[in-house]
Order: sequence, then structure tokens, then C-alpha cells
Amino acid sequence: MVGLAAPVLLLAVTLPLVGSPGTRASQPGQSQAGGVSGQQLDQESEAGESVLVSVYVQLDFSNETWPAALSRTQTFPTASPASSPRSLLGLSLTTDCNVNHDGCTYCACLSGYQWNTSVYSHHHPCQTAHNHQPCGCLVFSPTEAGYCQLLPPVPRTRSLSSRMPGNKPNLILLMSHETTNLNWFLWRPRTPRPYPLQPGMHVSLTSSQGQAVLSIFNISHKWAGEYMRCFEAQGLRWELYQVARVSLQATDMAQLPDQLSIACATSPGFQLSCCIPSTRAAYTASWSPREGSEGSQCQHRPAADTVYACDLWSPGVTPHRGLISGTIIQGGNTTCPEDFSLVAWNVTKAGHVAQAPCPVNKTDMVKRPCGPDGVWGPIHSSCIDPRLQALLHKAWWLQVGQGRPTEEVPEILAQLPEQVVVLSSPADLLAVLGTMRSLAKVVAEARIHLNRSALESFLNTTDKVLDMDNSSLWTLAQAQQPSMGSDLLLAVETLARSLCQEDHPFSFSLPSVQMQTELLRPTFPSDYSVSFSTQSRLQAQILGHSLAPLGHNRTNISITSLVLQKLDHLLPSNYGQGLGGSLYATPGLILVISITAGGQAFNQGEVIMNFGDIDGTSHCVFWDHNLFQGKGGWSDEGCQVQEASASPTTQCICQHLTAFSILMSRHRVPKNPTLDLLGQVGLGASILALLVCLGVYRLVWRVVVRNRVAYLRHAALLNTVLCLLAADTCFLGAALLPPGPRSPLCLATAFLSHFLYLATFFWMLAQSLMLAHQLLFVFHQLSKHRVLSLMVVLGYLCPMGLAVIALGLYLPQGQYLGEEECWLDRKGVGLYTFVGPVLTIVGVNGLVLAMAVLKLLRPSLSEGPQVEKRQALRGVIKALLILTPIFGLTWGLGLATLLEEVSIVPHYIFTVLNTFQGVFILLFGCLVDKKVQEALLKRFCRSQAPSSTLSLVPDETYIPEHSKGRGENGSSPVATPTLSRQEEHGKPSS
Repeated sequence: MVGLAAPVLLLAVTLPLVGSPGTRASQPGQSQAGGVSGQQLDQESEAGESVLVSVYVQLDFSNETWPAALSRTQTFPTASPASSPRSLLGLSLTTDCNVNHDGCTYCACLSGYQWNTSVYSHHHPCQTAHNHQPCGCLVFSPTEAGYCQLLPPVPRTRSLSSRMPGNKPNLILLMSHETTNLNWFLWRPRTPRPYPLQPGMHVSLTSSQGQAVLSIFNISHKWAGEYMRCFEAQGLRWELYQVARVSLQATDMAQLPDQLSIACATSPGFQLSCCIPSTRAAYTASWSPREGSEGSQCQHRPAADTVYACDLWSPGVTPHRGLISGTIIQGGNTTCPEDFSLVAWNVTKAGHVAQAPCPVNKTDMVKRPCGPDGVWGPIHSSCIDPRLQALLHKAWWLQVGQGRPTEEVPEILAQLPEQVVVLSSPADLLAVLGTMRSLAKVVAEARIHLNRSALESFLNTTDKVLDMDNSSLWTLAQAQQPSMGSDLLLAVETLARSLCQEDHPFSFSLPSVQMQTELLRPTFPSDYSVSFSTQSRLQAQILGHSLAPLGHNRTNISITSLVLQKLDHLLPSNYGQGLGGSLYATPGLILVISITAGGQAFNQGEVIMNFGDIDGTSHCVFWDHNLFQGKGGWSDEGCQVQEASASPTTQCICQHLTAFSILMSRHRVPKNPTLDLLGQVGLGASILALLVCLGVYRLVWRVVVRNRVAYLRHAALLNTVLCLLAADTCFLGAALLPPGPRSPLCLATAFLSHFLYLATFFWMLAQSLMLAHQLLFVFHQLSKHRVLSLMVVLGYLCPMGLAVIALGLYLPQGQYLGEEECWLDRKGVGLYTFVGPVLTIVGVNGLVLAMAVLKLLRPSLSEGPQVEKRQALRGVIKALLILTPIFGLTWGLGLATLLEEVSIVPHYIFTVLNTFQGVFILLFGCLVDKKVQEALLKRFCRSQAPSSTLSLVPDETYIPEHSKGRGENGSSPVATPTLSRQEEHGKPSS
């Protein structure tokens, strides 16, 4: 070995003792370079026994090769007792020390020697393993020196063993005696030094029942190697070793390619590869069939499609097999031609996937499908830059439990900014984000504090990632990993609040990332406020009553505020309860606020945020990483909007700290006073028209219901009028109630409006079904009371059931009641429980109308109903023919305003058609009926002389159930004409 500067060595000297029994050596004092400082006899010795004496000697081997002879124990001839009271019998080296560039001395114990616990407790261990000894190296100041002591035999009560329970991929190492100050290390094959093991994703360190247990879960070949255990016992440091061998798994094999198209015309030879990671075990590979794999000319190719098998085996290890399918391209087969896009693509059979190595300076594979028509598909690349892959692997090892997080995390963060520049594929971007995500988890688990330089490197990386073109790499990467935006936000939240207290206050500003921190002493001010220069000035304030409880512990409080531009556009469109399934727009930024006190993060606290002037209705939300099975989503729990009194800005008040933003509805109805006034006027006109309709029926009811069809038709229309009148009254009165799900009156009004409006349309459906029954089942008519009973069930019970089900399903989820009005939530699925049935009824009515028109327009109506009944049916058809398209157009426009970004014109049309429904029913459902018109004329035209008229009115005599559909002689029933006198005012005679 070559010493850097004056290696300091301890020589252990063996001497025969001659003298009185019970003689003890003194304890060694402070050693000085170049001489004997003291000696220690390890035990009481009888005369003539040999004892070990520790002599501190400094030997200088600077710039020279270490003498090989000194590495061996030196022996000397035994001297006679008379010649000297003590004789030197042997000499060996115990400690190797080197002076580092910082002036400190790094001392490591040589084989068979270790530090005593007193020396070890007063000095720091070396940052890197010295001579591959992670437990035996200490750092001494230039004025200090130390030496290692001889280790006694390892007690039987302290041993290290390993086992793998059952078929589970877990490794458990047991220490048979509980010890103190213990550390675990793993020295993997072909690695320069051992790695310390820390609690992580795959590593668990526990102590119980006198045992120290190291558990490694989901073990693979990467965990094979020599495990080292360093601990303290009997006043010394100890090291125990255990070799763990782990067999390869089938997933560790890689076949290149896994699918092959063989075309002799263009490629006379082919090559197959079977790759495994390097391990301690020696594996042997064999191919079958051998002639296909060895042949490089066409005459050796197989005659048909062949599956090649690569068998790997090693003594004492389960063999593994990898399969590669080879397809022969025959004449006439559809193929994709050779191509040189990105890489060279060979001729490939249609329906197969071609594979090729990545371009230069990239690792992994690229794949490209050959379509069934012989056209190449898109290239799917998993190529990644080797430097990014190396950083990803280092971060992953730290996350699972291998390495030194305190030293390696800042090193990786310092390298990330320059590596982001080389991003050229989705795999590169995913590697960077994966590295940041792993480092964030390591920092959170190990509670590591970052210095200013490390945090600036991380924020620079974040800015470059967010400033990338979202339509290129981000889009392709999100297709492979949809939650990557949420993962990035969580990593930024975690690392941003990990700054050392010594580096506060901290300020950082780049186009996509702005950050400010402040360290508050226990005597902090009452409130905390911060502002950022964004497109509209962003401000945040934490009230003093939220900070006061943290000051009682007399610890410093660090508050971190961070603004991330563009990240909100990279998050998935997931919305929690109360936000429904609508699409929203965000203002292009996310505000992250966190509080840390005493090394612990606090999430509770009232924060007031001002996001500037936001047009239209907005929601104050935060990103909840726990929603949607860990994929994350926007939630408004604990947040509310507060209109600023002094300015047209949007203020948010939230009762917790996290990542905040604003959601604005992409398809919101513009706030328009004219539109609101038009709706109120329309509802008033509708209510007035419905009242007029009820008055008309009061006057002419007995005249217009003289036959069965007319009675059922007007009964259905009367119930429609009553339902719509009650619904419009509730809806108009709802404007006087305080909106929101916390108002019981508002909820009750919304439920009644929902039920009554549904009942209105279900009574229209009852009219249509009655019409269809009259036309299709001419000779199998039901009684009037039975039909009316069925219509009542359909008109009231069905809509009541739908309304109750919608209330029970969506009210607990916050998707039933709107926030700004006492009506169904326009952004959630609650409104669709009304629009869906309405449009379905309109569609059914349209089909019935089409059938009815065709039925009545046929040339022969001899089998149809009587003349007066047919006139009544035509009245039903006429009313439905006008009302159905109007109502269908109304709610078709209503649905369009919810789903599409439309101008203000459709909103006006929808408002007019929707609020004037009562007017349409009065005009086209009631007054259009000729019987109603005649009755009103006779009622109000008193100047006309009284007259008596004779009319033929069908006599609906009672027909028993068993004789319905036939006369006395089996013929069809015939209406019997009767005479009746009609009075002057249209009153029928009794």
C-alpha cells in the first residue's frame, strides 16, 4: 500500500513475563508520535507466561510501497529469563491511518482488531468504507491518534444466520443476542464498497426477544451478497458476516427479440440472444432446437414457424426457460417493408411486432407493430439516457433501503438540472420524475434536511420540467403513467418543506417556480402573509390564531409558500364529492403552503388566499392525493369562496394547508341580469297561464269529457297542469331561500321541484300510452277507472321513486343540490336524473305520435273507433304533436348548454321555452281542443238565442268483463244513439 502521509500504525507486541505474580500494566495514556506511550496487560499473568502489550508506534511509509513483511506477524527467538526480565516474541500491525486532504486522520482497524466502545463513541465514522471495512474506520483530528485492540473469540451467544421462509421472496437475518449501536451493511458482488442498509420500502430493522432482525421483502438477485453486522458488546466493536445467495427468477431473463419474423429474401441470417444479470453463480445456456439458432444461412432456417427455447441452469438452482417465437415469411404473406425511421426495421410479417435496439447513447428497446394491411404503426420507444437511468437506480436503491441518504440525496439533486437538458423521449421524462419521486419519499422517511444548494437544484429541475412543451413528451409520458402529474406535485410539496433552518429565509424565482420561506421565532407576529408576482397578483395569509398553538412549544416555525405555474394543467381531471363530473378550467397555477415546527409538518390552519379577478363561478379546491385509489383529485372539503368586499377578486378560505387552486366551470351559464329577469317573467306568465287553464276546466269540464277517451285525455292534462303549477311555484319561491346543501328548506324545495317537474312529463307519457292503447287494442279496451288508476301510478309514483332514489344516491356524495340555487346540481350527475327521463319520455312520445298519425291517415278506418272517439284521439294527437317537439327542443338545448361551450343565444332560447311551458300547455293542450272552444263560446256568447239541438251521443252502457269485445251474437259492440237536450249555456241535460 502507498500511504498518503505518515500512516500511523499500532504494533501489538507479545512478551514473556518474568516476575512476581499479579503484576498489572498501567492503562495507556495519550500517545505521542514516535515512541512508546503506554502498555496494557490484558490479564493477570503468572511468571513465564506470555501477555499482549500494546505499543503505539508511528511508522512513516510515505511515497513508498508498504513492506509486505510487515503485513505478517513478526516472531522472534525466545530469550532466556536471565538475560532480560522481558523478551519480545512477536509483533503485528493493528491500525492503518491516513491523513486526508482536510487534515483529519482516517484510521481503520486491520483484520483481527477493533475499536473499543469508548474511542468509537467519541469519534465520527468515516463517510466511505476504508479498505472495505464499513465498521472499522474512524476520523481523528490532527492532534489525536487512536489504535485498535485485539478481538477475543466471538462468543457463541452472538451469531448471524439467514433464512428464507417458505416460498416467499423474503430474507431474514437473525442476531442471536440483542446488542447496541448496531449497523447493517450489504456488499453486493462486483461493487466497489459495501452499502449501509436503512429502513426502507424493502428493508425492515427490528429487535425483539433478544434478537436483532433484518428483514428484506420481495428479494431478488440484487440482494445477494455478503451481509455485515456491526455492533458493540463487551466494550468492543464487533463485525459478523453472512453470505446470502439468491437464485435468479424467470423475470430476470431477457430474450432479444421475443418475437422474430424470418425472411430469407432480405435477411439470410438471424441472431437470438438470452441475457441474465451477473451473479455469483455460474449459469450455462442451451438452445433448442439448436439448428434454428445456430444457422446463419437460409438453408438452416426452419421450414415452419418455430418457438426457440433458451434454457439456463446452474448446480443447485432451479433452471429457467425463455421462449422466442420465430415466424417464417412465406410467399404471398403481407409484410411491412424495411424502414429506417429512428432505427433500422427489418421486413416484418403483418400482425407482428418488430423490435430493435435503441440508437447510440440510449439503452433499452424500441418496438413497432406491423399492421394487418402491411403498414407500419407508431414507434413505441422505451429508450432512456444511461445517465438518467443511473440516477433513477441510485434513487431507487435509497428508497428500498440501501445507501447513505444524507450524503447521496444532495448529490443526486445536484446532477438533475444538467440531465434534464438531454430529455428526448417519454422514458427520459419518466426517469426524471421517478427520481424526484423516490428522493421525496427518502427525505420524508429519513427526515433529511436539505441545504440551500440542494433545494435550488431541485427547484431548477422542477422549473425546467414544467417549462417543457406539454404537447410532446408530457402527452406521451402521461399515456404510460397518468398519475405522473400528481406524483410530481407530491414530490415538490415534500422536498420544498425540507430546507434546513439555518438557510431560512429563502427566496427563489423562476418562470414556472416561485418560492418563499420564513422562519418564525416563538415570539412570532400575529399573522403571516406572502404575495407572489403572477399574472394576477396572488396573496396568502395565515391568521395568528392558527399559529398560536405552535408557539407554545417554544420551537421555531418554518412556513414555506410555493407557486407552481402550469402544473395544474398536467394533473388528471379527477373531481371529488361536491364537484360532480363536469370539466373545469384552472387559472394556470397551484399555491402550496406548508408549516413545519419541531421537525414535524402541520396540516391544520386557516389560510386566506386571494387569486385575483376570476370571471364567473369558481370553486376553492385543493389537490387530495388520497382520492381515486391514490391517483389524486380536486376536492373542496374544508374550503369555501368568499367574495371580497373591496375589490372584484376571488378569495378562498381553507381550514388546512396543502396545494390549492381555483376551479372555474368551462361550461358555465354567463351571469346575465337580462337572462335572470326573462326567467322570472316566464315563470310568472307560466303560472298565470296554468291558473287560467284551471279556470277554463272549471267552466267546461262536464262538456269536454262526454266520452271515455276525452275524459282520460283531459284528466291527464289536468294533472299535468296541477304538477307544473306547483313546480313553477316552488321554483320561483326558491329564489327567496338561502342556497346551499346546508339549508333544509332549500333541499326540500329542490326535491319537490324535481318530483313535480318529473310528474309533469310522466303525465304527458301517460297521455301517449293511453293513445297508443286506444289505437292498437281497439277491441280490447280497459275500463275507464282501471286506465285512470294506471295513469296515476305512472304519473305520481314513478317520478316519486326516481326523485327519492336520486336523493339517496347523490346527496351523500354532494352531487344532488347545487351551490348557488335550490335546484339540482348542474355540474354533477344530479341534473341528469331529471334530463335523462325527460328526453326518454320525449322520445317515446315521438314514436307514439308517428304511429298514431299513420294509423289515422289510413284510407280505411272501418275497424277504427267511433267518429267522436276518433275526434278525441285527434285532439290528443294534435296536442302531443305540438308539445312534444317543443319540450324535446327545450331540454335538448338544456343538455347542449351543459355539455358544450356555446354562446349566449342558446341560453336565451332555453330560458324562454322552459319558463313558458305553462303558456304552451294552455294554448296547445287546452284551448286548441274544439270541444273546449265550443263550450267557451256557448258560455260567453249570451247574445245568441236559446236553442235546442239534437245530437247523437254514444251511450257507453256497461258491458260485463266476460262479454267484452263481442255482442249478443258474438258481434262487435255498437254504440246506441240517444237523444239529449243541450241548454243555452252548454250544460248537458241530466
